[in-house]
Amino acid sequence: MMVEMAVAMPLMLAGEQGLFHFPSADEVRTQPISRTGNETAWPFSVDDGTLACVWSGGQRVVMFFEGRPEGLDQDETFQPRQVIVTTDPMQLTLGNMASRDLFRPAASVAERIRLVAPFATLGQKLCDQPAGARVGHGEL
Repeated sequence: MMVEMAVAMPLMLAGEQGLFHFPSADEVRTQPISRTGNETAWPFSVDDGTLACVWSGGQRVVMFFEGRPEGLDQDETFQPRQVIVTTDPMQLTLGNMASRDLFRPAASVAERIRLVAPFATLGQKLCDQPAGARVGHGEL
């Protein structure tokens, strides 16, 4: 029991979550983002969505969720696709296999990392906000 307390205490004091923590909706930090008309380095295949910071596997993870398509009735079910936004090549490629079409085509992993890097940095700033924060366009 003392060993478990000794291991858990630094995490609790630092405000960190453990490996098996399942985040609740009020812990997720979000910010809507959208492509501007002249933006050429937009990494996603859709023009708008939400950047989110969630806890997964004991670490903060930045994700992008596609926005609700225009013209879709509010009573229609919509399950947005999501991708992990990171500069880690393994997570960027293997972690996003199911929804890789949410990224615009890239010639290489290096190019995709170059396109995603500014959004990964923005997402890490979002992770620094208080749990449950909803940040508006351009606030970070």
